[in-house]
Amino acid sequence: MSFCCGAGMIGTRGTLRYYRTHIHNVPLLFCPVCHRVEVHFRVAQEYEILAEFAHHDGAHEVDFQDYVDEATYEDLFENCTNNEQEDPLDIVRNQIDTALDLLIIAKQIGDSEWEEQLKRRLSVMSEHRSKLKNRRAADSRG
Repeated sequence: MSFCCGAGMIGTRGTLRYYRTHIHNVPLLFCPVCHRVEVHFRVAQEYEILAEFAHHDGAHEVDFQDYVDEATYEDLFENCTNNEQEDPLDIVRNQIDTALDLLIIAKQIGDSEWEEQLKRRLSVMSEHRSKLKNRRAADSRG
């Protein structure tokens, strides 16, 4: 499992820009709290090689899946707590549960700095959860 600012990173695929080259279907990890995106650590080296070659060849777009054997990475997102196909509200709830568990640990070991960081993250995630609930309620009414 990959963590960012105390939240579990969500496994997804997306497009990254490397200079003028767009590389599609790159396995990524995304933080639902701070929105940081990074190339999945298991394919980072392949991504860097492909990006360099594509850039030097002057390619404007390439598809990561065309150059990497997918079977090698079929279990890529198994260690992620969530993935992008899940319901966004479930993802946020799961992240809140994890942060609450970590908050208990931070209190037990007396790490007040970590406690404050977790409380800020919980505040952000609670706000996000409220927005998702409001959006879902509005969608069901209209």
